[in-house]
Amino acid sequence: MQYNSTRNHKQTASPAEAVLRGIAPDGGLYLCDPAALPLDPAEMLQKDFAGMAEAVLVRLLPDYTPEMLRPMIAAAYGKFDTADITPLVMVGDYHVLELFHGPTCAFKDVALSLLPYLITGAKQLLNDKAKTVILTATSGDTGKAALEGFCDVTSTSIVVFYPKDGVSKIQERQMVTQRGKNVSVAAVRGNFDDAQTGVKHIFAEVKPTEKAELSSANSINIGRLAPQIIYYWYAWATLCRTGKINPTEPVNFSVPTGNFGDILAGYFAKCMGLPVDKLLCASNANNVLTEFLTTGRYDRRRPFYKTSSPSMDILVSSNLERLLYLASGGDAKMVAEKMQELDGQGWYQIGDTLLKKIQKVFLCGCCDDTMTSETIKTVWERDKYLLDPHTAVAWAVAEQHKAVLC
Repeated sequence: MQYNSTRNHKQTASPAEAVLRGIAPDGGLYLCDPAALPLDPAEMLQKDFAGMAEAVLVRLLPDYTPEMLRPMIAAAYGKFDTADITPLVMVGDYHVLELFHGPTCAFKDVALSLLPYLITGAKQLLNDKAKTVILTATSGDTGKAALEGFCDVTSTSIVVFYPKDGVSKIQERQMVTQRGKNVSVAAVRGNFDDAQTGVKHIFAEVKPTEKAELSSANSINIGRLAPQIIYYWYAWATLCRTGKINPTEPVNFSVPTGNFGDILAGYFAKCMGLPVDKLLCASNANNVLTEFLTTGRYDRRRPFYKTSSPSMDILVSSNLERLLYLASGGDAKMVAEKMQELDGQGWYQIGDTLLKKIQKVFLCGCCDDTMTSETIKTVWERDKYLLDPHTAVAWAVAEQHKAVLC
C-alpha cells in the first residue's frame, strides 16, 4: 500500500516512510483512502481496546505486522490509569468520552504514547540509521504529551514550539520542566498558527541527510492521526455492550476542534465502517471552521482570540486539507490550489457541490468563553460532573443541534 501527498499523486511513500517523514516534500499531507480499508463492526465488537488498536493500525499501516504492533500497544497504553484507556461516562443526556487518563492528562496521550514506538519501528523497517528530529508546534496539549512520549527515546530528539502566553500556565510548566536528554522547548512570539507555519517552513527548506532527518508529532503525521481512530470504535462498542444502542444504530460525535485532526479521525472511522451519522465540529471563539462548514469559505484573516480552551486557538486547521482531498475524490490539483490561495491571499472558497457533500456528514457550531463557563457551571450543578473547557465547547455545540439529532 502506498500513501500519496494530498497535493500531488506522484509524491508517494510507504506507510513506514509516511510515519517517519511526517509531511510530504511538497508540503502536502500523506493520505490513503480509508474507505478502501474496511473493518467489520461485528468483529470489532468482540475486541478490547488493544485488539481494536491492532485492527485499526494493521489496516492503515500494513508495513507493521501484528507481532510488531502488539508489544508497542501494550507498552503505550500500559501508562494509562484505567484498563479502559478511554472510558465512556453517562452525564445527563450525553455520553462523555474521557480522554484524560494518560500520563499528561491530555487527550493526545492516546496517540502520542504510541507514536514514538511507530517511529522507531519505521526506522527499523527502513533500516534508517539517521537521527530523527521531531519538530512540533503546540497550542497546549500536544507539547507535553509529545515531550513525555519521546523522552529519551533512542535515535530521536524533539523540539516543541509553543506560543508564549498562548497556552495555559499548567501546560507551559509541564513543558518547560520536562526531563530528558533529548527534549527542547521554545516559546514563539505569536500564536499557534505562527508556530505551525514556522515548523512547516523548516520542513520545506531542510533536507534530510545520512546523519539527521525531520519528522513531526503533530496530527499532520499519519502515525499521530491513526491511533485517534481507535477510541471512536471503542466508544461505539461501549454503547453497544451496555445496551444503549444496537450495533447497527448510527451514533453522533460532538468534537472540540482546532487543527481538525481529532474530528478527522472520526471521519476515518466512519469511512472504515463505523456506524456514524453526524460529526459535530465544535469551535470556540476562533470560529474559522464554523464559517467554512456553513459557507464553504475558509478565511484566516480574522481576529485571533486567546480563550479558556487554548488547544483550539487555531486559525489554520491543517487537517482540513485531508478532508478536502477525500471529499473531492482525490483532486490533488484542487487541494494544492486552495492551499496556495490560503498561504498567499489568506482565504479560499470551495464550490457548492463539494460543500454539500461535506455538510452531509459535518455539522458545526461555536461557543465563546462566556458560554463555555456557563456550560461548565450548569453541568456541574445539575449532574455533578466537571467538564474541562474543551469538552464544554463540544457539549454546548451538541446542545445547539439537539433538536435535530435527538
